[in-house]
Amino acid sequence: MSQSESFSNSLYTDQMHLAERELSAFIAAVKSSYGPGEAELSAEDWIEESELMDSPPRSEIRDWRAVTIAAAARLASRVNLHPDVPTRAY
Repeated sequence: MSQSESFSNSLYTDQMHLAERELSAFIAAVKSSYGPGEAELSAEDWIEESELMDSPPRSEIRDWRAVTIAAAARLASRVNLHPDVPTRAY
C-alpha cells in the first residue's frame, strides 16, 4: 500500500468515527426527548440525509453536523404534524 493510499484510508477512518459519534449523540438526544420509536425513525432519517450529501462517500471532508440538522428538521416536521400524539415513551 502506498503512502497516499494509507493517508486516504486514515482520513476515511477518521470520517467514519466522526459520523458514528455524530449519529450516536443525535440518537441519544432524540431517544431521551421523544422515546425509542422516534429515535429509530430519526436514525433512518440521519442515514438517508447522509446519503443525500453532495460530497463523494470517501470524501476527506464531510459536514456531519449538517446531516444532523437535516435529520432534526425531519424530526421537527414529524413531531409538529402530530402534536396530539404523545412522543415520549419511557
